[in-house]
Amino acid sequence: MDKKIRSFLIAVLFASLNGVFATPPSTDGEYGVVIEGYDWGPAVSKVILTFEEPVTSVNWNDYQVLVHRSSDCSTIPANQVLGSRSVIAGFVSDAMGMRLEEGNHLTLVLAVAPNLPIGSPIQYSRQEGCNGNNWINYDMTIRDETKGKIWNKEVNRIMPIIDSFDLSGRFSDGTGITMSYASYSPPDAQAKAPLIIWLHGGGEGGVDPSIPLVANRAANYASDEIQALFGGAFVLVPQSPTRWMDSGQGTTSGQVDDIYYKAVMALIEDFISEHPNVDRDRIYVGGCSNGAYLTFKLIIEFPDFFAAAFPSALAYRAANLTDAQVDRIKNIPIWFIHSKDDGTTVPEQTVVPAYHMLKEAGAPNVHFTYYDHVVDITGFFGGNDYQYPGHWSWIYSHANVSRRDYDGSLVKVDGRPVTIMEWLAAQSK
Repeated sequence: MDKKIRSFLIAVLFASLNGVFATPPSTDGEYGVVIEGYDWGPAVSKVILTFEEPVTSVNWNDYQVLVHRSSDCSTIPANQVLGSRSVIAGFVSDAMGMRLEEGNHLTLVLAVAPNLPIGSPIQYSRQEGCNGNNWINYDMTIRDETKGKIWNKEVNRIMPIIDSFDLSGRFSDGTGITMSYASYSPPDAQAKAPLIIWLHGGGEGGVDPSIPLVANRAANYASDEIQALFGGAFVLVPQSPTRWMDSGQGTTSGQVDDIYYKAVMALIEDFISEHPNVDRDRIYVGGCSNGAYLTFKLIIEFPDFFAAAFPSALAYRAANLTDAQVDRIKNIPIWFIHSKDDGTTVPEQTVVPAYHMLKEAGAPNVHFTYYDHVVDITGFFGGNDYQYPGHWSWIYSHANVSRRDYDGSLVKVDGRPVTIMEWLAAQSK
């Protein structure tokens, strides 16, 4: 959007909040933003203001934060274009938002919530050529109400965990398929380390591998908490140029081959060859929805390669799963996650019959956490009384909170109850 139009809109919003029509001062103070991943997606959680002189204290109630969201690609709903952010705390800091007693920066902590889309720096779109989640222009104007100073020039963007990933990965399989990918390498990995592969959902395809990491918190597999369970693990996140269930002539749910599974397998082999510290006996593959479909496809086609699988919101239709395929994968450790009210990957058509087929075939290490709903696991927004869309069961995987099997019993390893990631870390060929 034209800068003059944006300035006018900001002025109007300032005026509406202050009860007068007045153009804000034109000073161009610099700021940085912190973008964090949450169960529902990413949000700008902090803004870091730059001062010319050192400061030692802050009254965060003096600051007003306004946002303008725009995009040349995605259509943003009119009520989500312009708005204000609530400041809930503030402190003196350095340029990275680390607290100091005295410094040239001030960090304002902003309220975030699943029902506050004005806080999101991405937008989901169904437009042709812009399908799925995309980064948008997220312009902020911050004003000190007591001094009239304005900050409106972004100079730094901090994304915890995501910043620890290498986003430069590109792979071509030699047949015309080129994929972007994100990867994480555990620091000082001298000994063999396992590899966690995450396959994104249908809304995260494209050529920007930061999107699969941030759109639904998949970056959490590189978090300190999950990494500690594996003693350090590589993380590989391939990105489909379109969607994993693309057959080249439509969408497949297992009735025909997709166009990507061989290329993804070639990418995995290439990554391992470039990272000789990967433990080939501990390669784990998981994904959600589209990615859960591909997870299933990969273990069917390459049953001796993976140590375990963890699909959520499975999109592979059980009607397309043959007895021979079941026999091929029955000895692979698998932990399914799904919600009963998933209207996108309907469980009665996908995971429920697939799970029973495996159990009836004698699968010794297959588990299935089956939720009534996908709810707020933090408790901040209503707990069990706040429900996300039923399709979002990957929330439980990323947060590592799934513990129970299909019959309600706790999943155990060596007699000890475990979470899904603790179980995964214990699997080896």
